[in-house]
Amino acid sequence: MDMMLSRSTKKLLLLGIPIVLFVYFFFRGPSAAPHDCPKTESMSKKTSLISQDGTLFEYDRQSPLIFIGGVPRSGTTLMRAMLDAHHDVRCGEETRVVPRLLQMRSHWMKSQKESLRLEEAGLTGDVLDSAISSFILEVVARHAEPAARLCNKDPFTLKSGTYLQQLFPNSKFLFMVRDGRATVHSIITRKVTITGFDLKSYRQCLQKWNTAITAMNEQCKQLGPKNCLPVVYEQMVLHPEQWMRKILNFLELPWTDAVLHHEQHINKKGGISLSKVERSSDQVIKPVNLDALSKWVGHIPDDVVQDMAEIAPMLTHFGYDPEANPPNYGKPDKRVVDNTNDIKEHDAEWDEIAEKVKSLSKKDTMPRAGGKNEDSKDFDQ
Repeated sequence: MDMMLSRSTKKLLLLGIPIVLFVYFFFRGPSAAPHDCPKTESMSKKTSLISQDGTLFEYDRQSPLIFIGGVPRSGTTLMRAMLDAHHDVRCGEETRVVPRLLQMRSHWMKSQKESLRLEEAGLTGDVLDSAISSFILEVVARHAEPAARLCNKDPFTLKSGTYLQQLFPNSKFLFMVRDGRATVHSIITRKVTITGFDLKSYRQCLQKWNTAITAMNEQCKQLGPKNCLPVVYEQMVLHPEQWMRKILNFLELPWTDAVLHHEQHINKKGGISLSKVERSSDQVIKPVNLDALSKWVGHIPDDVVQDMAEIAPMLTHFGYDPEANPPNYGKPDKRVVDNTNDIKEHDAEWDEIAEKVKSLSKKDTMPRAGGKNEDSKDFDQ
């Protein structure tokens, strides 16, 4: 019944149905009869873009899109920055609208009344799939410069991973996994507001983390190893070359050392565009380093630490020791140690650059430090 729907659900329904109707009729055309057109993949709309150098790029539902997901503050921004350094890939900033559209579609499917209304209005599953896929493709393709491989980093999209693969059958998914204690500490200290997370309670946030990552892990398992690759944040930080080779191989992309030096491409022409409003932008300006791995140690209340295995059982599932404070994530590569030492040595310079990131637009260029070479919710589940 309508009385049983929450205000947020009603808002999603009121906003979402007009969006889908608009997209549907825009791509369907005004003169088409409801059942005149045969359903053929060849009729799928293409999105065409021309790059600044004159190269034509065309995308459709068969394009091999890349989706980066995971619980927010799990390294999704670092992952997309490293991929953005690849000459064949463009991720760009979070779109924010893609996960919201997927969330609305999920609400429609869960509501028998809304599903019936859509069916009665002629908005069958095929029609919705066509409209939603066209909307997502347009947003992902047009919100930044074109590239051979388009990538989307909106963390919660992975909760709809199997549906996204239904829309884009050649897509690949990177599932970012991070120690939940570090993730929650980052969410709370950086005041990253996520629907349902109580930023005053480590216990509740860890329970929410456990629920969210369980759902994403299930989606990744259903997608299968050929389509979804779990990436453990700590191991990618400790061994960036090993993991980036594994990731590029999974994505069927050629190797380039550029992905190991993403900081050299920040806000450069044809490089990595950062958003001044995303909470991680001021961190990914730095090279891969060890600074963030164990910041959470000593900050979680004792009663929560004692109950950690019960509160967040997915820690053990992913190989984290819930009783280790601090944990031993492993021995880092030399390049990562060198990066960390350089950042500490030039700490003031990096802090200055981080502050500038918050005020620069995407067209501005960034200075370098350390002698290197060239309000609404933040997230809705």
